[in-house]
Amino acid sequence: MTTTTDLITERLVLRLWSAEERTAVLAVTAASNGDGLPVRRPAHWADDFPDEGDQVIADGLGRYPAWMGPFGHRQVVERDSGLIIGGIGLFWPPTDGRVEIGYGIVPSRQGRGYATEAVIALTEFAFALPAVRTVLANVERPNPASIRVLAKSGFRHHHTEGDTVRFHRDRP
Repeated sequence: MTTTTDLITERLVLRLWSAEERTAVLAVTAASNGDGLPVRRPAHWADDFPDEGDQVIADGLGRYPAWMGPFGHRQVVERDSGLIIGGIGLFWPPTDGRVEIGYGIVPSRQGRGYATEAVIALTEFAFALPAVRTVLANVERPNPASIRVLAKSGFRHHHTEGDTVRFHRDRP
């Protein structure tokens, strides 16, 4: 597996963010907040993309260049439609063999197993890298759907701190 290609699953493509996609997300976000000129939404976005998490990642890509690299953040593309339906990424680089994963699927595509499919694919990709022994994930307690995604993806509950539930999955 090369590190610069898309990750392809049965129904999804996990594609690296491009500078153009980042710029488009920031422009659409600014326009929707009244901070910018009206912007035409790209036709290859789901109607409810970008969500708040995608906006945070697009902003962070400018501050954390490693997020743009092959081990960083990716957009989740629905293969059948070609639409961007969410995001997933590793918070690179690993620390002591551990790296955190984050993900989100827009509401219009939730409940179809896409998040689980994407988490499994990116976790397997991470474990193919010698620097990664454990993948971590943090979920807010009021988000039972995301907790189910992690359980179905082979993650185990580690501990809970306040409203944050922490999970981990070790390399097999």
